[in-house]
Amino acid sequence: RSSWLLLAPLLTPPVPVITAPPCSLCPEGAHRFQWIRNLVPEFGISSSHVKVLSSPAEFYELLKVQIRAAKQRVVMASLYLGTGLLEQELVYCLEETLEKSLQAKGSPDLRVSILLDCTRGSRGRKNSRTMLLPLLRRFPEQVRVSLFHTPKLRGLLRLLIPERFNETIGLQHIKVYLFDDNVILSGANLSDLYFTNRQDRYILLQDSPEIADFFTELVDAIGDVSLQLQQDDTVQMMEGMVHPYQGDKVAYCEIANRRVMEVINSARTRQELLHAKTFHSSQPGSSLVSQQGSQASGSVKPEPDTWIYPLIQMKPFGIQIDEMVTETLLTEAERDARIYLTTGYFNLTQAYMDLILGTRAEYRILLASPEVNGFFGAKGVAGAIPAAYVYIEHQFYSEVCYLQQQQRVQLQEYSRDGWTFHAKGLWLYLAGSDLPCLTLIGSPNFGYRSVHRDLEAQVAIVTESRALQQQLHQEQKQLYLCSGVVSTSTFEQPNRYVKLWVKLVTPLIKNFF
Repeated sequence: RSSWLLLAPLLTPPVPVITAPPCSLCPEGAHRFQWIRNLVPEFGISSSHVKVLSSPAEFYELLKVQIRAAKQRVVMASLYLGTGLLEQELVYCLEETLEKSLQAKGSPDLRVSILLDCTRGSRGRKNSRTMLLPLLRRFPEQVRVSLFHTPKLRGLLRLLIPERFNETIGLQHIKVYLFDDNVILSGANLSDLYFTNRQDRYILLQDSPEIADFFTELVDAIGDVSLQLQQDDTVQMMEGMVHPYQGDKVAYCEIANRRVMEVINSARTRQELLHAKTFHSSQPGSSLVSQQGSQASGSVKPEPDTWIYPLIQMKPFGIQIDEMVTETLLTEAERDARIYLTTGYFNLTQAYMDLILGTRAEYRILLASPEVNGFFGAKGVAGAIPAAYVYIEHQFYSEVCYLQQQQRVQLQEYSRDGWTFHAKGLWLYLAGSDLPCLTLIGSPNFGYRSVHRDLEAQVAIVTESRALQQQLHQEQKQLYLCSGVVSTSTFEQPNRYVKLWVKLVTPLIKNFF
């Protein structure tokens, strides 16, 4: 019965097509990717503030250290919070830090804001909500837990689709973890697998108040249009806010669009003013006295050699910035440039596939082998999902071979005993360069869900620093080191056999996983 209910999402009306305005590339500026700031705020920082992490254990330890050191704010956005011992330890860390803040003189300064997906965070009797209730009850004035519910899951559809399958309609998928002015960008969720043996990517931006402010405001904006967890484990909307699945869908999406775009546009305006001020103060005719004064106060920052661009994708709300930027990057990649693209779930949109197959750059695409797919060994219908990914991969590889592009477009499968694979993003190497100058890191998987269904965010990091480029290069090499090149013989192996029913159903449901 559950198998047929997988097809229930097909009853939902199609997402309206929104025509993206053209992205004009700007030839002027410090680097060739400066055109991105026409769409989003540009944050210039020193590369010394950027640290690339490599392992789940390192990520977990950093989370605990950052929570314990936080004084003003902890903001965490994730798909869900797990229910194991490692996750419980994170909650204890939050409790200790909040307790310290409460005991400090005067009113407590620390504020904790957590944004999760409602359907995923409510799954099972013990879930993300029950994990966080003690914090909410102990520190009601300091803790906020927001649960985003997609406006697409409503009415009869919401009643028909069982728990777990209801997550196929749309999710809060953003992953960002910030502590005061330090920001961790990742694709990892707050669950024990992501702290132990589920490979992902993680980048720490230290002492970056403007970036931390932006993501705080973004999470607040999404939180404002989300359900608020109450102390009795019920949920309710903020006063005066349209309900995501009981209220008017169009009105809700318009309000959500307005809130998120306000955050993006106000940050963009602030950064443009800051950029203009910095530019003018650095000119030969600027006031020597003011420059000397700022030097004396120790407020002079090193010249930025790295630029951070937040890319937001929320198609349900008509926001498709990440899609526009990603498509432009793939379109403009020159001959002999190399793009290393990785995704834990290889299910590219048709637009991305067409650009990869039809443009000039070289591609090295890293994806999960069936054994390291997160759904491998799952019960019921979900257990067939790795086979569906094999089928999608085989179709794409066949197209590459048909177009005789095997030298230019290469697939590689990540394989590691006892591990699963969840890394996503890309690294761009300009023609003639042995180091990447740009990376994308965050939550999107480059698939239909990421583009059309879920709330996503990643950042483009552009750097002129050879030291940071070396860090990014080493990150890429370490991931690809655990992979093998896909060839025709790959699909002849017994573990690549795809049952007929999976082949028949995959085209119908591929937009839901």
